[in-house]
Amino acid sequence: MFSISKMAAGVQPSATLAAGAKARQLKTEGKIVYDFSLGEPDFNTPKHICDAAYKAMLDGHTHYTAAAGIPELRGAIARWYKRTYGFEFSPEQVIVSNGAKHSLHNALAATVGPGDEVIIPTPYWVSYSDLVQMTGATYKLVPTTEASGFKMTAAQLKAAITPRSKLVMLNSPGNPTGSVYSRSELEAIADVVVETKLGVISDEIYEQLVFGNAKATCFATLRPGLANQVITISGVSKSYAMTGWRMGWAIAPMHVTKAMGNVQSQETSNPSSISQYATIAALDGDQACVEVMRKEFEARRDLVCGRLNALPGIRCPIPDGAFYAFFNIEAYFGKTLKSKKITDSTTFCSAALETVHVNLVQGSAFGAEGYARLSFATSREQINKGIDKLADFLQG
Repeated sequence: MFSISKMAAGVQPSATLAAGAKARQLKTEGKIVYDFSLGEPDFNTPKHICDAAYKAMLDGHTHYTAAAGIPELRGAIARWYKRTYGFEFSPEQVIVSNGAKHSLHNALAATVGPGDEVIIPTPYWVSYSDLVQMTGATYKLVPTTEASGFKMTAAQLKAAITPRSKLVMLNSPGNPTGSVYSRSELEAIADVVVETKLGVISDEIYEQLVFGNAKATCFATLRPGLANQVITISGVSKSYAMTGWRMGWAIAPMHVTKAMGNVQSQETSNPSSISQYATIAALDGDQACVEVMRKEFEARRDLVCGRLNALPGIRCPIPDGAFYAFFNIEAYFGKTLKSKKITDSTTFCSAALETVHVNLVQGSAFGAEGYARLSFATSREQINKGIDKLADFLQG
């Protein structure tokens, strides 16, 4: 008879994936569900990327590759960063993994363990804390507020550092808030990092999805030599509508990349050979497809935030990036909606799904009680219909 390990018992299921599973169950029962739970673009992967995958199959690229990825892709990633940010590094400093989440896991597994502490600003993506705990390390949360734009200050970071602190995890543009740190805000954080010798995992997966005057910043480029303290994480899932291809990467100092490669070689061998060739086409090919999707996400942001802010008791900050609205629902705590008592974000989201079939993710899953997350990675028609249903729900 098996017993469950301490590590596995301590891991919580992903709240976003759990919300998606609930929605799918209702759909199998014949219900129309307005699902705003998953951070997955509703666009198809652009044709030239699919064509490259098909050609790779015909050319026989269907076998094992090097554990860290094929040299051609690692070179394409290096070229993309040089073009985009002026960030120069050796392709050998790149490790390609099965999605950015896998890259995050490998980065943590290679750099922290029991007795170490990882600093995480809140709200944070649901997987960060569990990925840290899986290494045996602990995490320390640094709360941010709506008034601060959900962004940690350099002073907050400095105050949070203890002798056990090894890493801070940054995410800009961020999930779940859509917040984008300005260059000056990140430079101030970079100065603390340089002063304290703290390591950084910079999750930049939404870097091409920014709106208005906001600009993404590659954290590793902010100070001379800073790249030696930074692991940069990104991938093609969000910007190129390639979630199912499972392609992410990490850029790190050579000794860290080597350690991550050793971990990955034992975990999964190599990432998909076919997906790697598709990713070369994504990075080296025509980028017009990214701008088409970015513009549509920006239009959806404006639609969602306008409609949510018109609802009584709802307050929705305007996100500068990604495709999430993170809105305040505290006005409804203590009330009864559709015969359901609302006491917190979990009961709010559960009641919305059960009664009007609108699927949101509770803010508590992201370390921010009092909020709910709505992903606008879906059509404007679905957005309008879903918010109509949400308005009905809020009427009680």
